[in-house]
Amino acid sequence: MDPRTRPCRSVLYIPGSKERALEKARGLAADAIIFDLEDAVTPEEKVNARATLAAELAKGGYGKRLRIVRINGFDTEWGRDDAKAVTEMDADAVLLPKVSSPADLAALAAITGDLPIWAMMETPRGMLNAAAIAAHPKLEGMVMGTNDLAKELQTRFRADRLPLLAGLGLCLLAAKAEGLVIVDGVYNAYLDEEGLKAECDQGRDMGFDGKTLIHPAQVAVANTAYAPSEAEVDLARRQIAAFEETRASGQGVAVVDGRIVENLHVATAREVLAKAEAIEALQAG
Repeated sequence: MDPRTRPCRSVLYIPGSKERALEKARGLAADAIIFDLEDAVTPEEKVNARATLAAELAKGGYGKRLRIVRINGFDTEWGRDDAKAVTEMDADAVLLPKVSSPADLAALAAITGDLPIWAMMETPRGMLNAAAIAAHPKLEGMVMGTNDLAKELQTRFRADRLPLLAGLGLCLLAAKAEGLVIVDGVYNAYLDEEGLKAECDQGRDMGFDGKTLIHPAQVAVANTAYAPSEAEVDLARRQIAAFEETRASGQGVAVVDGRIVENLHVATAREVLAKAEAIEALQAG
């Protein structure tokens, strides 16, 4: 999966124990779904949730969305059995919470085999080991767990997320170095569209591929924020056309809107168009 073109704009958490929520998720416009066996499931429901989720995934109906199952950590009584259960589910990846080192991923991979792994990045040690974690051969994506990270750092809430930027940046660098998908943490005030948009715009500007969401009402905002805008698509097309025309004529350098267009700009422009086409295909399917 190419993170530069595969849409992961909206990644919605859905409780793995709730049949009604699992059914509703089939009709939502999220690019990916995290079917949660961890935080969204009470201890009393943990075991039954595996069977419930497996049955719903077997029914299908989730289209081209990425289907990611978040299991409980191996420091709990449910983690290893969750991992074994996921290998029998119709899922695209398994998500491990509170990853702090590559050893955590190795322990999971020993059970899940060739199933792609995603890592929850939500501890200070995980931030410091982000590069080593990202280099694990089974890892395909990183998910920022900003609530847990803020708790561990003992930060105060700030709209600009200044206390979290160091950790976010370390994980971004690690993910981009290894060509992984990386999605931003959740925005807790799910009815605050303006605040969600601001945080989505911040994450997109930083380089995140999308945002994890806790409520269906957040999907549209994230999809818009992380999709190429009409202006960006138009600029990309004009940059490519100008560059190719100049190269064909052998004259000078390409210029669009008063700015020089070089190879790197054309590469970015092609990625923008590929992402826009992938989003259109996902929505059509």
